[in-house]
Amino acid sequence: MINKIAQIWKVKDLRNNILFVLSMLVIFRFAAHIPIPGVDVTALKEFFGGNQVLGLLNVFSGGSMANFSVVMMGIAPYITSSIIFQLLAMIVPQLEEMQKEESGRQKINMWTRWATVPLAALQAFSMVILLKRSSAGILTDVTSFDIFAMVVTITAGTVFLMWIGELITEKNIGNGISLLIFAGIVSSLPQTLQQIVVNFDPSQLTTIIGFSIVAILTVLGVVWITEGQRNIPVQYAKQVRGNRSFGGTTTHLPLRVNMAGVIPIIFAISVVLFPTMVAQFFENAKTEWIANFSAWIIDVFANQTVYGVLYFLLVFAFTYFYT
Repeated sequence: MINKIAQIWKVKDLRNNILFVLSMLVIFRFAAHIPIPGVDVTALKEFFGGNQVLGLLNVFSGGSMANFSVVMMGIAPYITSSIIFQLLAMIVPQLEEMQKEESGRQKINMWTRWATVPLAALQAFSMVILLKRSSAGILTDVTSFDIFAMVVTITAGTVFLMWIGELITEKNIGNGISLLIFAGIVSSLPQTLQQIVVNFDPSQLTTIIGFSIVAILTVLGVVWITEGQRNIPVQYAKQVRGNRSFGGTTTHLPLRVNMAGVIPIIFAISVVLFPTMVAQFFENAKTEWIANFSAWIIDVFANQTVYGVLYFLLVFAFTYFYT
């Protein structure tokens, strides 16, 4: 393995591509710590810590939400836009035909980017209003112009990350959007390890070792399934032209075990979190039935059984349609 890594660094183009991707990830993490002025960051972190839905969104954004950074929405609007066009392709025959051609896929990708901008603005505005109405005192003395400036800044941050993701994808090291999500999730790993070392208790050594073994086995299992494929044999018939024969070769068609990758999981999480997130905006509405309905939605999705069953069914459905 060490020899293979050493060989990678000896190839100039591959080395430059890897360094470029790493530099883009560093820029992403740097932007995640640039806060927007006028926010009580301490109160904001406490607010996210006491909310499961927002806490999960904060994990996927790499902590940028809790920092109220310029890229606080991450690439979630882009994922939402992708989900919309993926579902439309299943319903609209014209879009389904466009997906079969390279030029059509390029147009759909362009429309996906365009749709990301209003979705990012809408989600940013909703998040700012939610924080403003909260009783934690996160946003105080903000004017309409301040809210407008925040929404524009956050929207620009999402477009910036979308651009970085596409630049990474062009280097053929991996999917840029997936790498940004990965970088956001593992960004909290050093802090977690630090807390484990600082708060180390000898009596919990067995638990820590067991958790580490399970984590390693889980990663190995995921990689094993992701890289697994079934080779379907294909036999090409011989063609006789005059006294000469052509063809007659034997090859195989590789079918991956997990052709959809993590895309269905990302889609399912976005769909499951969406109703709860919207309901939180109307939880303190003046109209009684709206407030009661919002509270009911939050209670339903807070039920672990309902959440687990719905999450499983969505992952199954998205995997089926994507494959």
